[in-house]
Amino acid sequence: MAYDNETKKLHDALVSCKVPDIKAAVDEAHAAGMPANDIINVLGDSMSEVGVLFERGKLFLPHVLAAANGMKAAMELLGPEMAADAGEAKDAAAVVMGTVEGDVHDIGKSICSTMLQCAGFEVHDLGRDVPKANFVEEVKGGCTFCGMSALMTTTMTVQKEIIDMLKDAGLRDKVCVMVGGAPVTQGYADKIGADIYGESASETTRKAKDKL
Repeated sequence: MAYDNETKKLHDALVSCKVPDIKAAVDEAHAAGMPANDIINVLGDSMSEVGVLFERGKLFLPHVLAAANGMKAAMELLGPEMAADAGEAKDAAAVVMGTVEGDVHDIGKSICSTMLQCAGFEVHDLGRDVPKANFVEEVKGGCTFCGMSALMTTTMTVQKEIIDMLKDAGLRDKVCVMVGGAPVTQGYADKIGADIYGESASETTRKAKDKL
């Protein structure tokens, strides 16, 4: 890989959850010529690792928030370059994003929303604990992508319920359904008829861009 050293520094800085270190690693990678999309993809994958460490009790909420703030700062720096690189993908599609009803976890979903926006999507982020009907209404309003996050086994079934509601409303063939979250797997996504499963924000964004 052309930027192995920069990749490791970006990863280590993000997982350290220290905003100054993250900014320094981003500046160094950018100065070395690493493309903005590659930098954000490395940070996105590393942020997913931070989420896993948080779930295992190895990191605490202040650490996660610090890492998220560091990534947000990177997005602000690299956003214009990423939007320019998006080219024809800029404003090519509208996507509704939200954590499903009954679930209040939204860090991963928020990162995914930001990455999609930088990739040129028009993002309608409904937040967390979003009523099922709200997803359907956004699709009726013109969103051609529907992203649903579920972080608990008790709420992942809501993703299927929303897909069923889209079918009942005659909208299923008009939207690309994306699902993700800690308990969600590719197998589950296939079982409920989703179009995209993303294990991380960067993977979801890459797959969504491939659908354009």
